[in-house]
Amino acid sequence: MITFIYPEKEIAKAAEFLLLNLQTQKILLFYGEMGAGKTTFIKAFCEALNVEDTVSSPTFSIVNEYRYPNGIIYHFDFYRLKNQAEALDIGLEEYFDSGEYCLIEWPEKIPNLLPENYLEISLEVLPDQQRKLTLAKI
Repeated sequence: MITFIYPEKEIAKAAEFLLLNLQTQKILLFYGEMGAGKTTFIKAFCEALNVEDTVSSPTFSIVNEYRYPNGIIYHFDFYRLKNQAEALDIGLEEYFDSGEYCLIEWPEKIPNLLPENYLEISLEVLPDQQRKLTLAKI
């Protein structure tokens, strides 16, 4: 497990930290309470990858697709899922098998659909308004 603590204004450094620690992992699960900064962090991560598109929360569309110089990033938000079958209906397994980045907010909504290998990223707001980023390889 690896931890990185940063002030919110240095989120770009935290995104670079994540990029340096990914190795070959492209399926990233983002955990954190509502308001912990999952979407904000994903925006910073996409900026670090030079995403050409506008990055926004896919809360209502479930998945957004962004282009970057080396491929595509799929950004999922499963907060509003009623059941895991809805994730299967959008072709989740094909996304996982694509070899592209899959950034998943609220992965706890699809526990039985997660692939074998992924990186867990936990975000937490600390009492002094700093952020704590924790990485755990699965």
